[in-house]
Amino acid sequence: MRQTNQAADRKKKGRQGGWLVSHDAELYKARNTVERLINKLKAWRGIATRYDKAPASYHAGLHLRASMIWIKDLTRTTP
Repeated sequence: MRQTNQAADRKKKGRQGGWLVSHDAELYKARNTVERLINKLKAWRGIATRYDKAPASYHAGLHLRASMIWIKDLTRTTP
């Protein structure tokens, strides 16, 4: 098996090298925030399993869970 510096090989190949060497930190930060919120929503069993099949009930469950997260966040940050 040949041992090489994979990052250097990709950089040498340029656009055809595969992975991107750099990333946009602000875009990653925003994406991470959204992913964390989705995970908090899905931590509630009714949302994760899509127990409510009616769109209105599911939408109401999303609103309920989001408001629970929001209230918890408000009480945590208030001195």
